[in-house]
Amino acid sequence: MSDPTTTRPVAVVTGGARGIGLAIARWFLARSHGVALIDIDAPTLARTERELGDAERVLCVHADVSKPDQVAAAVAAVDARFGRIDALVNNAGVAVFKPILQTSFEEWRHVLGTNLDGAFLCTQAVAPVMLRGIAQGVQRGGAVVNVASISGLRASTLRVAYGTSKGALIHLTKQQAIELGNAGIRVNAIAPGPVDTEMAKLVHSVAIRSDYHDVIPLNRYGTVDEIASAAGFLCSPEASYVNGQVLAVDGGFDASGVGLPTLRRNA
Repeated sequence: MSDPTTTRPVAVVTGGARGIGLAIARWFLARSHGVALIDIDAPTLARTERELGDAERVLCVHADVSKPDQVAAAVAAVDARFGRIDALVNNAGVAVFKPILQTSFEEWRHVLGTNLDGAFLCTQAVAPVMLRGIAQGVQRGGAVVNVASISGLRASTLRVAYGTSKGALIHLTKQQAIELGNAGIRVNAIAPGPVDTEMAKLVHSVAIRSDYHDVIPLNRYGTVDEIASAAGFLCSPEASYVNGQVLAVDGGFDASGVGLPTLRRNA
């Protein structure tokens, strides 16, 4: 009888304790995957582990994705537990919303360290496990999805560190897709627009939400489940010929120019 820990596909989700990361984890769990959640927030991670209540299929690992030694230890723990990794979603991210001249170098490095270095380090650590599985015939390939942002595709105010980190992440995605794709690992990115997360509800004022609605053709924020579906699709066999792409999941925000409020008034 085969060992289910090696026959079941496995997904690793960073920043998986809440919000978009948790929604992505639930997407994989609903499709019979084992899931490893890596997060720096230990109390929230522990609460999520209790809420999911699936000790057989869920592994929660406390780690800072910007620290090479912690990433290596986390991936080793996942490998020891499941014996394979089929998908990696680099979702862990932080933000500092300040004017350029008020953003300190420490804040700049904190944001890039998590958002950019984290995706680099986690992919570097996970890819060898994927390649081993491919070589052994345990899995047909691997998939990586980097969670970028609409802020990486178009500039906005107060996002010098965040937007730059996400723009760099999009280019990193393309670099990874060329080399890792050649070895059987597809790498893509999603660029979410504004999403109704608990964090967004805390930091987005009524005025900011109104500003977003003015430039989003669908006239609303996205949901975490909509983002999860996009990330999951790119990890799935249905996207087996998609590599090196950036999918904006933004209600049309990236495509939008001026004039929507006027159009709506005249409709």
